[in-house]
Formats: sequence, structure tokens, C-alpha cells
Amino acid sequence: MEWRLLASLAERERREILAAARRRSFDRGEVLVHDGDPADSLHLIVEGRVAVQVSTPSGEQATLNILSPGDYFGELSLVRQDRERRRTASVVALEPVTTLVVSAATFDALCARDPTFDQLLISALAGRIEQLSARLLDALYTGLDRRLYRCLVELANVYGPGEDPVIIPLTQQHLADLVGGARPTVNQVLRKLNEQEIVELQRGRVIVYDASALRRKAGR
Repeated sequence: MEWRLLASLAERERREILAAARRRSFDRGEVLVHDGDPADSLHLIVEGRVAVQVSTPSGEQATLNILSPGDYFGELSLVRQDRERRRTASVVALEPVTTLVVSAATFDALCARDPTFDQLLISALAGRIEQLSARLLDALYTGLDRRLYRCLVELANVYGPGEDPVIIPLTQQHLADLVGGARPTVNQVLRKLNEQEIVELQRGRVIVYDASALRRKAGR
């Protein structure tokens, strides 16, 4: 497994933190963490995909991100100066999921023995800021059509890198949440892609047949 988060650590430190982690398994539809729970652990995703969701003012659940093997969540729980904080989103298993869980207490113990582990937290926070900054720029300066093209390209890489076709088992509402648009508008864009035979729309999923055409439309 290639852990992007652990890339800043030497091989010895990577082995040590993985050995200290606790393996957990979750069924499809199970909530890994709830919004408002104590933020007390970092999760490294080993298998499966999860949706990061928040509650909207109307009480509905909106999907902010899809995470896959090699990704992580819960990095803020490792910030020692703010251990009273709560989870700001729920994380739901979209399929059977396995994670490696590093508790805040375990991380503190590792840092006490070797301050090098502080670099892990710096990398985690820097990676998250970079990701959020890119999404903010997209939301401010990129039209919804191109945001959707880019989203589909990213999801194709998540669900079937190098494969053709790629089945993305997400609803149009999921896609609308991810790109910050209304579902009817996203549906219109998807129908145009369907007419161009770039994707096929099916109930609860989108099949990408021409990832190259999507990348060209996305400017990638």
C-alpha cells in the first residue's frame, strides 16, 4: 500500500506507526465516525471507499469528498493543543472498508520517543490545506460543467485507474454535492455527455466510456 500521508517519514518510522495502528473493518453503509463525535484518532484507509458527509441547514446529508485506499481522515485529532475538538463531518462506508486507526494517545507516545513523527502531522495538515485551496479555486473560478468533468476524471481514477469503461457507483445527487451544484443542472451536463457517448447514465451510477475525452474537456 502506498500511503501518501507517510511519504515524509523514513522507512523505519513508517513501519513503526503502522505497527502501532489498530485495524478496523466496517460494512457497507456503516458510519466510521459521526459528526460531533470526539476527534480522537486518525484513520488510514486500507480497503474500500468512504464518503465524507455533512448535514445541511435543511437537515439533509451532503457529500463533500470520496476517499479511497491510501487516503486518510481525522488528522486534526492529532493536534495536541486542541484535543477537545469534535468531528466536523461523518464518514460513511460506500462498500466494505478496512482502516488502520492511530489514536491520539498512540501518536503522542510516538512523538515523545521520536519528534520526527511531528512531520507526519505537518504533512497531513499541509496536504489537506492544498486540497481545500484547490477546491475553493475551482468553486470560485471554474464553471460547473468543467467542475463536473474534473470530478468525473478524479472519480474514474478512484474507481478504476487505467480501466475502460469505469463504473462510478454514485448517484447524481452525490455528484451534485461534490461539485457544489444543483442536481437538475448536473443532470443536464451528464445528459450531454451521454449523447456524446462519453458516459452512460444508469440508476445510481455513471459509466465512463471515454476517459480521454473527459480529460480533454476537463483541461487535464
